[in-house]
Amino acid sequence: MVKVTHTYQHAMKRIISFFKKLGPGFITGVSDDDPSGIATYSQAGAQFGTSMLWLAFFSFPLMLAIQEISARIGRVTGHGLAGNMRRHYSRPLLYFIVLLLFVANTLNVGADIGAMAASLELLAGKDRFHIFPLIFGAVSLLAPVCLSYRSYSSVLKWVSFSVFSYVGVVFFIQVPWQDVLHDTLLPAISLTDDYLMMLVAVLGTTISPYLFFWQSSLEVEEQHVTPGEEPLKTAPQQASSQLGKIRADTYTGMAVSNTIMFFIILTAALTLHAHHITDIQTTTQAAEALRPIAGKFAFFLFAMGIIGTGLLAVPVLAGSAGYAIGEACKWTTGFDKEIFQAKGFYLIITVSTAIGIGLNFIRIDPIKALIWVAFINGGISVPILAALMLMATSPRIMGAFVIPRWLSITGWLTTMAMVAASAMLIFNLSK
Repeated sequence: MVKVTHTYQHAMKRIISFFKKLGPGFITGVSDDDPSGIATYSQAGAQFGTSMLWLAFFSFPLMLAIQEISARIGRVTGHGLAGNMRRHYSRPLLYFIVLLLFVANTLNVGADIGAMAASLELLAGKDRFHIFPLIFGAVSLLAPVCLSYRSYSSVLKWVSFSVFSYVGVVFFIQVPWQDVLHDTLLPAISLTDDYLMMLVAVLGTTISPYLFFWQSSLEVEEQHVTPGEEPLKTAPQQASSQLGKIRADTYTGMAVSNTIMFFIILTAALTLHAHHITDIQTTTQAAEALRPIAGKFAFFLFAMGIIGTGLLAVPVLAGSAGYAIGEACKWTTGFDKEIFQAKGFYLIITVSTAIGIGLNFIRIDPIKALIWVAFINGGISVPILAALMLMATSPRIMGAFVIPRWLSITGWLTTMAMVAASAMLIFNLSK
């Protein structure tokens, strides 16, 4: 008995130690499952059942490659993605890209705050005075401003655990695992317009430009606040330690992100699709539809997951806009800085969050907002990915740390996949 207890305690210590080492990659991966993504995944499962589960495995290596490349650029050069683009590429193009990123992120902030507010209404009752969007917006804004970087990073990691509520939902429904495994490995892929557009929507939600900017800049910030760490171009002897850390961190984050995607699609497929509920436009619709089918507790977990992921995603969305614009304009950036040290950076975050809150008071259709987000992200993801890959493979920028061949191949394949997805999206929206 004593031996079992000692083994358990040792295992728990190792898990806690590993969790403490997680950082930008883990936060980035989990923030990808924001309320807007949850709505997309829920619609995929509701409309097409288990035939969309394969996408979680398809997108995993693509996300993993692009996010590791973003992280490497930050760690090697000591500058974020926008900072490197400013140094090496056309500035007018950079300004145009970061402006569009700000617009897309702000619309997404508004949609996520609205989804959180609507979910809280499902749990707590009607918000007669419309204070829920204000509360969620204020919390998302004040946390990074009032807390130190280390404290804020720790808060984000703990909030990240809310995504596991979507794994918990599965325990309240009967899962035919043999059929699920078959449909995942041998999916019935359709070539209809609806199926292809849903595929594009899932990829666009999963591989989003704001994640590239966020992780590359946050890796730089981690480097700044970690004693002894320096950019690898000037401290190549630290390569083994730093690259090993970002690899474990990023792989864990992307694995969690795609696992949660899998379980959200699975939940919607086995509940909503199975009961012929095939049109889910918002996260709250998904939660409401789930209640009579899977029970009150499953509904509660789903709704709480929306709030938790929103509290994580909104600061990431606003923060990535702050990093991108700040680095493009050569401002001081970083959550490790006080407000008076990085006025422009915090101003962008404040404006983005404030506009996002305001969108919930002028009755903008959240679905139309997300369509515009998808359209903008689709338009800017291709030049950003191309610039990302050119930087990562350039000895002039990366020195001796150009990315390995397997990462280069996967990164370019991801870029081509997003070119196809963006072209399909633009073609469909222009009809």
